[in-house]
Amino acid sequence: MSRFPNHTIDDAPEGSRPILQKIADSSPTKRPLNVHAQMAHSPAVLAAYTALRAVTIEHGTLDPKVSWALNLATAATIGNPYMIGIASRFALINGWTEAQITALRTGSTTGDAKIDAITRVVREATANSGNVTDAVWKAAQLNGWSDTQLAEVFAYLGLTVFTGYFLNYAQTDPDL
Repeated sequence: MSRFPNHTIDDAPEGSRPILQKIADSSPTKRPLNVHAQMAHSPAVLAAYTALRAVTIEHGTLDPKVSWALNLATAATIGNPYMIGIASRFALINGWTEAQITALRTGSTTGDAKIDAITRVVREATANSGNVTDAVWKAAQLNGWSDTQLAEVFAYLGLTVFTGYFLNYAQTDPDL
């Protein structure tokens, strides 16, 4: 059972209402997902989440297909079924096949050595409080990831860890 109420725009705390409205306006369903409705219980949490998302959208240079692979690999390492479901859906929308989505969830090969190398980085970082072995880091570099890209990967890792941990913390009920 969820620990926080699922707020509507009308009953959310005052500081969350404009943020929640913006989320609803951009949603295909024209309503916030449960994760957003529960984050709205604290304007600080909802603002932090939306700020992280906005930064990756505005300043991110990675292709959305790559960012969703990172998101899914991180979500699978965190182990939250809701986040895995969301990430799987967006990975599919952004061009990953069902077999590749399964590989991203399980840590097996996607058939793309470059993607496999970068998802190993986020899996290891997620599982080890941000720590990544030199061997995994060097493998990512050898597969074509620049230091700038490896730095940017951390923003996607941070966004997914923030979201996945909140979902676990709040015990948010899936709504997809």
